Amino acid sequence: MTDQPKGACVVIGAGDGVGGAIARAFAAEGLVACVTRRPRHEDQLQALADEIIAAGGQARAYGVDAREEGEMTALFDRIEAEVGPIEVVVFNIGANVRFPILETTSRVFTKVWEMACFAGFLTGREAARVMLPRGRGTILFTGATASVRGREGFAAFAAAKHGLRAVAQSLARELGPQGIHVAHVVVDGAIDGVFSRANMPDIEQRLAQDLVLKPADIAATYVALHRQARSAWTHELDIRPWSENW
Repeated sequence: MTDQPKGACVVIGAGDGVGGAIARAFAAEGLVACVTRRPRHEDQLQALADEIIAAGGQARAYGVDAREEGEMTALFDRIEAEVGPIEVVVFNIGANVRFPILETTSRVFTKVWEMACFAGFLTGREAARVMLPRGRGTILFTGATASVRGREGFAAFAAAKHGLRAVAQSLARELGPQGIHVAHVVVDGAIDGVFSRANMPDIEQRLAQDLVLKPADIAATYVALHRQARSAWTHELDIRPWSENW
């Protein structure tokens, strides 16, 4: 790692799994990992930042509701002022829920859309606002199988993820010619984390056989996207265990 940071990486939705792994990976690249979650998760968020710092990286924690426009604008302004130029922004809010259609209330549908799509729009817009004057930067969106296929019981989630994918495509076409790399990553399969460990008794055996996505391996793909030369940018890619049906 370098003593002087190369700028900031903002991870919107830095939980214990993929988001945390992404923050660690970019901190290892010399960027300041600016990690966010909703304010009620600030203790866990600070623990992640402390872990990164203990490992020799630089990190800051911000309690933010990514659905609130004013909070997002203020977040990007604060990081630019206090940390440095934002070089990478990762939108990693999931909002994966399953409801039969007759149990999908308007509140559920709206909340999932706000978390997985509208918050992504705000993230992309604010990232573009600070990156465009410099003519550089990377904006990465975490997608899912639901981004490209709606399955039974996932009307709300699939609609939100389809919408996020459309936002990413529009941003890529608009911002790419101006030097900003926008990519959408379809993550397909079970991911090692709190949920999988609670619901897969054989999780360790599955991990040993590479049957489950490992957050650190996912994060390595995000770093690779940021490193890509402009002559060979990827907009969309999918990652899954070798055994996953698709």
